[in-house]
Amino acid sequence: MVQYHGTGRRKTSTASVWLRPSNQLQVEVNGKSFETYFPIAIVRDEILKPLKLTNLMNNFAIKARIRGGGTTGQAEAMRLAIARALVSYDASLKEILRPAGLLTRDPRMVERKKYGRKKARKRFQFSKR
Repeated sequence: MVQYHGTGRRKTSTASVWLRPSNQLQVEVNGKSFETYFPIAIVRDEILKPLKLTNLMNNFAIKARIRGGGTTGQAEAMRLAIARALVSYDASLKEILRPAGLLTRDPRMVERKKYGRKKARKRFQFSKR
């Protein structure tokens, strides 16, 4: 059985995705159905964006393992993983996915808390008197 693998990361989330050729779209995330794991429709649409853009929506069954982070980070990590798996399936899809920004890893991370402060950038209230 042929499978295509992709790994995506965002903030503290990591997603591993396997694409199997299929005649209808089936998505399983951490052993649960896609609708159960991501109940918000907008988030599901954002995850499936690489498939919609390349017109391969009903050509794959997707199995994903996601760890760490929150809902948004996990969704964006899965989107990147799907895009990378599609490129391993067909390298010519890179020309479609790259301009849409779907193959670029978002480098933004949470800034660490500094000593002497309440949060990363928040300072204590200044008092003149």
